[in-house]
Amino acid sequence: MSEVSPRLDLPLIQPSQAQKHVTHNEALQVLDGLVQAVLEETGANTPPFEPVTGQLYALGASPAGDWAGQAGRLALRIAGAWLFIAPQEGWRASGQGDGAAEGL
Repeated sequence: MSEVSPRLDLPLIQPSQAQKHVTHNEALQVLDGLVQAVLEETGANTPPFEPVTGQLYALGASPAGDWAGQAGRLALRIAGAWLFIAPQEGWRASGQGDGAAEGL
C-alpha cells in the first residue's frame, strides 16, 4: 500500500498505524491550502518575517532561509512550519487580491 495519494501526495493512514489523527489532520491541512489555492506571492525567494498559518507561496529559482533548496515548489505554512509541495501539471491558483488564475 502506498504511503501517499497519487495526485496530491496526501499522507495515507497505514494499517496498524499509531496516532492516525496526526496523518489525517496533515492531509486536511494540505487540502485546505491547495483547494482553490490563493498565492501570497509568485517567484518568492525570501520567507515572510511573520508567516501566517495557511499562507501559500510559489517559490522562485533561488529561495533562501527556511526555503533554501526548495526552488520551484510551493511553500505552505501549517502547524508553525513550512510544508513544501511539488506542483503538478494542470494545477491552478489565484494570486492574492487579483482573482486571476494562473498555472503552477
